[in-house]
Amino acid sequence: MAKSQRWRVCSTPGCPEYTQQGKCDAHRRAAEQRRGSARQRGYDRQHETRFRRPVLQRDPNCVCTDEAHGHSNPCGQPSRHADHYPQDRRALVAAGLDPNDPKHGRGLCTSCHSKSTAAEQPGGWHR
Repeated sequence: MAKSQRWRVCSTPGCPEYTQQGKCDAHRRAAEQRRGSARQRGYDRQHETRFRRPVLQRDPNCVCTDEAHGHSNPCGQPSRHADHYPQDRRALVAAGLDPNDPKHGRGLCTSCHSKSTAAEQPGGWHR
C-alpha cells in the first residue's frame, strides 16, 4: 500500500491553499514561468556538446565531497549531471566568461546535484 502524503499549506507566504507538495499548483506554475524553459536558461545543443558531454567524460564519477559532515573523499557514485562550479551559469555569463567551457564544471550524481542546487542556487528550494 502506498504511503499517503500529508496535506500542508502552500509555502508561498500568505497563500492559504493546501497542497501535498511545497507550493500549490498556481504558485508552482507561476514559479516555472518566471524560471523559463531549459532552452531559455541556456541549456541548448551547444551546452550538451561543449559542456555536459566533456564534463561527464572527465568526471565519470561524482566529485562532490561532504565537508560539512567531515568527509573529504569524493562521493564516487556515477555522475549524471554536469554542474557549473564554483560559479553558476548566471555568474559566468555576467562575468563575460564562456559558460560552456568544461573547466567551469564538475560531474555530480543526482543526489549530490540536488543537494548542491538546493543549498547554493539563488531562489533555490531552501529559500
